[in-house]
Amino acid sequence: MIPYGLQWIDEEDKEEVMKVLSSDWLTTGPKVGEFENALCRYVECKHSVTVNSGTSALDIAVGALDLPEGSEVITTPFTFAATSNALLYNRLKPVFADIQKDTRNIDPEDIRRKITPKTRAISYVDYAGHPCDIKEIKEIAEEYNLYLIEDACHALGASYYGKKIGSFADLTVFSFHPVKPITTGEGGAVVTNNSELAERARLLHSHGIDKSATERYGPDASWAYDMKMLGRNYRMTDIQAALGISQLKKLDMFIKRRREIAELYNKLLKDCEFVEIPVTKEGIKHGWHIYTILLKDVNRDKFFTCMRKNGIGVNVHYIPTYHFSYYRKHFDFDENDYPVTEDVFKRIITLPIYPKMSDEDVELVVKTLLSETFI
Repeated sequence: MIPYGLQWIDEEDKEEVMKVLSSDWLTTGPKVGEFENALCRYVECKHSVTVNSGTSALDIAVGALDLPEGSEVITTPFTFAATSNALLYNRLKPVFADIQKDTRNIDPEDIRRKITPKTRAISYVDYAGHPCDIKEIKEIAEEYNLYLIEDACHALGASYYGKKIGSFADLTVFSFHPVKPITTGEGGAVVTNNSELAERARLLHSHGIDKSATERYGPDASWAYDMKMLGRNYRMTDIQAALGISQLKKLDMFIKRRREIAELYNKLLKDCEFVEIPVTKEGIKHGWHIYTILLKDVNRDKFFTCMRKNGIGVNVHYIPTYHFSYYRKHFDFDENDYPVTEDVFKRIITLPIYPKMSDEDVELVVKTLLSETFI
């Protein structure tokens, strides 16, 4: 089976992890701070708080805004459920805006239509690693005095008009799951240029306590600390951070290879009558976390089943969040309000893409896709 995504772990990664396993620190220690500093340098931002998952990063990013209970936050329904779940964790109301067909990103025009007096923030997702229309979204946020959270879990290493994703929004969130641009096993981070938001996020990720374990370690350290907020234990370990530091050094190479694979797919599929290939807008350096196509006049579910039976690990990204039972039970979202999302969802397929994938693998995927079985 050719999977839709796969990590790339080399000997250097393993050696760095082994060094930590032989050290005094296994959980949150000096390697975490080193990784946070490396992230800041890479994305050119001032503050980074690493955590144990992208979901945890979303939770503390939302929590750091300290919005009144019941406030509305506009987001996309076409993403993993964690994006809007993080709003629910913090007793906020998700308001979904429709997406654009070409990039699958949130539609700025529909964001504007969904604003009410209760709207306090916009949480936008860089779908598949393609940055959103950030300029337009920022203009809306400034006009209505709204916070911005950029869910860039797909987009570490991507760029918007020459500037790396990581410092456009008030808070930006990354994920280090194995299928993401780099991996720490599980893991995530919140980055920001706002020192107050960074301090709140740091408190929230470690029980709300104002002193880290390293600050309470050593002959001159004090035992005293204070709990200032109701936080959680979302801390990253030094084991994860060591892997992250090593992976980050290879990120640009990973992105380069992902782009090569996407370009090969585009070349091989450009004349296929039943496939719409993805686009990259002007000014964008795409991260290509996933490569998605839209099927035309082909039964998506039959296509999915046949590809899987032929050893091609296609997937579907994503089931719109309002389709899930929990959201149907607790909210009254109407799928007719999201015509583009519904059209895309019924036709979308994710093809395999990951840095270790060979050109021969890509050609096999396309050869299988072009089989008459699906037509």
